Amino acid sequence: MSRAPMMATFLVAACSITFAIHYYFWARLVRDTALPAPYRTAAIGALIVLGAILPLPMLLARVSGPLARIVAWPAFVWMGLMLFLLVALLVADGAQAVIAVGARAGGSPLDPERRLWLRRVLGGAAAAVSAGLGAFAVRQGLREVALRELSVELPRLPRALAGTTIVQLTDVHLGPTLGREFLEGLVRRCNALAPDVVAITGDLVDGRVEDLREVVAPLAALEARWGVYFVTGNHEYYSGADAWIAELSRLGVRVLRNERVAIGDGERHFDLAGVDDFNSRGLLPGHGPDLARALAGRDPSRELVLLAHQPAAVHEAARHGVGLQLSGHTHGGQLWPWKYLVRLQQPYVQGLARLRDTWIYVSPGTGYWGPPMRLGTAAEITRVVLRSRVA
Repeated sequence: MSRAPMMATFLVAACSITFAIHYYFWARLVRDTALPAPYRTAAIGALIVLGAILPLPMLLARVSGPLARIVAWPAFVWMGLMLFLLVALLVADGAQAVIAVGARAGGSPLDPERRLWLRRVLGGAAAAVSAGLGAFAVRQGLREVALRELSVELPRLPRALAGTTIVQLTDVHLGPTLGREFLEGLVRRCNALAPDVVAITGDLVDGRVEDLREVVAPLAALEARWGVYFVTGNHEYYSGADAWIAELSRLGVRVLRNERVAIGDGERHFDLAGVDDFNSRGLLPGHGPDLARALAGRDPSRELVLLAHQPAAVHEAARHGVGLQLSGHTHGGQLWPWKYLVRLQQPYVQGLARLRDTWIYVSPGTGYWGPPMRLGTAAEITRVVLRSRVA
């Protein structure tokens, strides 16, 4: 499916889900609580406006970048609040059902007045809890990006390369709410770590090259002893992957498209491979993950590090003897309890894990997508130190 039909399908599905959720909000917070006329009118108007602004950032992105940025903040903040309110109201519905069953079992069924009082109390509590969680999540989402350090022992890594550092950036999502200043800060902090390799594992941007060229320009200042590397994520395909591959190459970033390079000095090196996004096959001519192609003809005695945007690539990586896979995509769930749904689609959501002889590290991301919020996880710059088991 090409980008235009894919985006149209996504918008139709998103608008349908948005309508259903806002109808549920109306039913629980307006109809069932029997709000008096002035408050009822205000609540209905607010739900209509909030529902209408949600698709606007995507619709306006191709028309007016600055206008899209102005609309994006309230739209994305409401998106996050909407998730919290949905969960809170579902919990409230469950509580109401338990109370009603208990009252009936005790021989004192709730009369209409008590039911109305209970609905108002639970609805108000759900709204208050959602607002509190939203405020906390915005604070967490906009705080300084953390530095996460970890060590991974790789059995085939030459002893001379022990201590090699890879700084991973992923899921930055430069676009409507994260801009050039944010990236400049990331570049300064990465350079201060003096990495041997910088690995950008996809979803760098949310927007077209012509709209974000100046935003991504600071990438040209990234410094690493053995280079800066990039693999595509799913959002690059929403934003024009071929154009972004050309632009990043112009900035000095090496894009690994089902290929590998040698990292090290002379005979002492390991292989670094990168594959296209897991779901990119058929989105553009010639695109799609192909690990076998990337590894064709390699010496299996050499250590192998793989850059793959989605953790789902780890199953094939384990079959091909990858020592370490670096991934992102999941955002660690970004907003609790979303991570439990992510777990249905990806084998790993966040952190360091092992599948047979293959290590995988899944970063929660360096930026955020959509809501400028995080709950239950934090954005990070990841510094991976490679250790050797070779005597």
